[in-house]
Amino acid sequence: MAIDNEFNETYITFGGHIELEKYKFLYFVIMFTAYILILCSNSTIVCLIWIKKSLHEPMYVFIAALLLNSVMFSTNIYPKLLMDFLSEKQITTHSQCSFQGFIYYSLTGSEFFLLASMAYDRYVSISKPLQYHTIMRKTTVKILLVLTWLLPACQLVPSAVIINTSQICRFTLNGIFCNNAISKLYCATPRISYLIYGVFILINTVFLPLLFILFTYTKIFIICYRSCREVRRKAAQTCLPHLLVLISFSCLCSYDIIITRLEISLSQTARFIMTLQVVLYHPLFNPVVYGLKMKEISQHLRRLFCQSKFKLSVRADARSAIISFVI
Repeated sequence: MAIDNEFNETYITFGGHIELEKYKFLYFVIMFTAYILILCSNSTIVCLIWIKKSLHEPMYVFIAALLLNSVMFSTNIYPKLLMDFLSEKQITTHSQCSFQGFIYYSLTGSEFFLLASMAYDRYVSISKPLQYHTIMRKTTVKILLVLTWLLPACQLVPSAVIINTSQICRFTLNGIFCNNAISKLYCATPRISYLIYGVFILINTVFLPLLFILFTYTKIFIICYRSCREVRRKAAQTCLPHLLVLISFSCLCSYDIIITRLEISLSQTARFIMTLQVVLYHPLFNPVVYGLKMKEISQHLRRLFCQSKFKLSVRADARSAIISFVI
């Protein structure tokens, strides 16, 4: 696309779709179903943690924040993606693309910070159980939550300013939503400074939280190895889901770093499939892991579904009784 002088807007075309005219309805149905499942599964556990007072513990508050982050992450991408599947032209404005990319990387950074906060919470719980409620107070949890969403966004402000003031020479983005690939559209991007800034963001939002998580879990494993079987069992129940989510998210984020940032060549089909995995797999993986692996949450979910089934059966029986009485 080009520049619309009437509205002073620059339009960008998404060029990463594969045979969209042929499979657009199939893409739409699959992604719409996935989006509904993401909203329902994540929101159900968040509401459950909000309602049940027994789950008003720092560990579950961080889980709720992580699932809420997945909902925001998906909402940043899915509505626009679904509209593009049914549209004749897959386009967006430069300002909308910049905003989507900013939210995408801000929430990605928040995920790592949330996982680091959860690792710290588990470390305090296992290494200092008697001091746990003194250290992990409500104020501490609130501060950690604010920092997890504020710090990544603040670090990306210079990037947003640079993007909005740069001139575009190419108008086709090799992707299906806005990410680092937008940097390839600019006429002249200072490559060295761009890489240095990218490395700075990568270290602060990915590597430092990862190192902190590895350090805390190493300490936890050492403590568990020296402790009794009950402590090891408790640690496995609470720490294993966090590790699974961390490994999953790190593997998916490596796509953006290796493929998009380092400009490694891949076929368009491979790019399309890997991009869909980033937005499809992980937001559904989180509620499954925490819903099945966290004992307290899984018990409450079973009770919730059993109550729902009981109410539905009672209503069905009542309706059938009324119908038979009328007949």
